[in-house]
Amino acid sequence: MSTKNDVLRTLMGEDAPMSGERLARRLGVSRNSVWKAVEQLRREGYAIDAATNRGYRLVDSPNRISQPEIERWLTTDVLARRMEVNERLDSTNTRAKALASTGAPHGYLVVAESQSGGKGRMGRSFFSPEHSGVYITYVLRPKLLADKAVMITSMAAVAVARAIEALSDVDVKIKWVNDLFIGGKKVCGILCEASMDFETGGLEYAVLGIGINVTKMTFPPELQDIATSIENECGHAVSRSRLIAGISNQLEELYGQIETGEFMAESRARSNVIGRDVLVIQGDERFEAQALDIDEAGRLVIRTESGVTRVGSGEISLKLK
Repeated sequence: MSTKNDVLRTLMGEDAPMSGERLARRLGVSRNSVWKAVEQLRREGYAIDAATNRGYRLVDSPNRISQPEIERWLTTDVLARRMEVNERLDSTNTRAKALASTGAPHGYLVVAESQSGGKGRMGRSFFSPEHSGVYITYVLRPKLLADKAVMITSMAAVAVARAIEALSDVDVKIKWVNDLFIGGKKVCGILCEASMDFETGGLEYAVLGIGINVTKMTFPPELQDIATSIENECGHAVSRSRLIAGISNQLEELYGQIETGEFMAESRARSNVIGRDVLVIQGDERFEAQALDIDEAGRLVIRTESGVTRVGSGEISLKLK
């Protein structure tokens, strides 16, 4: 734990001012270390009063992501109880895969304030400006056969939708299988990447990446008509740390249903795809279809000229009515 996080965590739990000497004793560090931590927090936008003979008091917090602020709202037993918060990464998924391959435990969370190479599906990039969104990846170690990996994405979509709605007055829809929409525009993308254990046919681990546009945002021209943010839609600020905690809480609640798929009923109810004409994209193949349903395994049930079939991978594009 860093002294900065320890100081922030302590001040968050106190209503009355706390002297530098008392803070230093509680944390087992020098008063100079406390002063340096306070100055660092101030530079990051935290409003901390300091009165002679009284001490430090946290007055206001910026909408920055910090481990103490995430932990403040966590109710989980495992998910996000171990984490790292980075100012900038190439990709949280890339970092999480490196950690997972060297033994990072189930539930480990990688967070970044910005990404230089945010990853979307099909090799696309994900728009990830600093201090504007939630860019997170969980290391998961599910006891799940590889052909059921799509259930992880379906579970995550429901969890994120619930967490967003808990903090804002919006209605979140799911575009199969990995995009979340508000008001007809994309607000979140989910990317689950898995490593297979070839001896068992199951997953060795999965990394579950979630990118959400949160603060008031101006998008580049190519995204203006198709992307939005939570604040753009609801009109008020949403704490990004609290949103991360809410997602973690919802994921842990749903994780026990990963094999039974009980959450699929909610996934269907939130779908903005069922009953619509879509363009199915699988590698180089593209074909038109009508989306009929989403089955218990998270597969999209479609009707084409050849009849009714199920799609468990790839992506779809909604056709305009």
